[in-house]
Amino acid sequence: MDYINLGRTGLSVSRLCLGTMNFGPETSEPDSFRIMDRALEHGINFFDTANVYGGQTGEGITEQIIGRWFAQGGGRRDRVVLATKVYGRMGDWPNERGLSARHIIRACEDSLRRLQTDTIDLYQMHHVSRATPWEEIWQAMETLVAQGKVLYVGSSNFAGWHLAAAQESAVRRNFLGLVSEQCIYNLLTRHVELEVVPAAQQYGLGIIPWSPLHGGLLGGAVRKLAEGGASRAKGGRAAEALSAHRATIEAYEKFCADLGHDPADVGLGWLLSRPGVTAPIIGPRTVEQLDRSLGALSVDLDDAALGRLDELFPPLGQGGPGPEAWAW
Repeated sequence: MDYINLGRTGLSVSRLCLGTMNFGPETSEPDSFRIMDRALEHGINFFDTANVYGGQTGEGITEQIIGRWFAQGGGRRDRVVLATKVYGRMGDWPNERGLSARHIIRACEDSLRRLQTDTIDLYQMHHVSRATPWEEIWQAMETLVAQGKVLYVGSSNFAGWHLAAAQESAVRRNFLGLVSEQCIYNLLTRHVELEVVPAAQQYGLGIIPWSPLHGGLLGGAVRKLAEGGASRAKGGRAAEALSAHRATIEAYEKFCADLGHDPADVGLGWLLSRPGVTAPIIGPRTVEQLDRSLGALSVDLDDAALGRLDELFPPLGQGGPGPEAWAW
């Protein structure tokens, strides 16, 4: 396993991040335990979760599963860089969501209890809150850092100007501020290249792409459908995109076959080659899916291959960051 610093920090994380959103709703607790154990065997030390994962509002089912896995001991917690999130609705009362100082502090305490740990390594804001001033957000985060309950702070689903506003506010407080941005990023969804990625690079934030295979669409969906599989491509984001881009996906799968790589490995490998990307999030439902994900680490895309992928999945505008992507 290769490792990389998370943004401008000295924290080393694996080039693949284990996403846990399936733990509970799709994957049983025993199977979730096996996936996490196998991840450590592979050298994956970066685990991502959220307090809203698990399918039952306010329960934090996925965090509970991870907490019970940690409780088995064996150095499990010490070997994991643990990331979770705050923002989503955790109850029906007005202050049980968002990024008020009250909710940040209480949600952190609840996550720590469910995760059975004293510290969250990376505490991420799951979405931007337009109703909360940065002074309030940073005051709450600073309190948690000072108490040793949080080590680093990250964002998720922020626009480029949100990253700038957050960091400039943090600088005025002599606070480290954000160290990462988790965003949707894949061959089919390249909006972040316009402003989010340049802003993240400017401020030293690591990019953590979620949905790196666009809901499974870039993982060989056409071939799997022909074979009677690819259940993920039959609904949601993948199904809608497949209907609109079937010819492109077919050409992509043929190109991957010519390269001698599985489409999922090429999709992840492309992200690993992108500037500013720290670790794509993989979300296996089985140990076998996790094992297959490791193939992406051996994908080496040359300039010709990268050029062909740009032809199949063109970047927005003229490519590159704004304003050059849309202006002279």
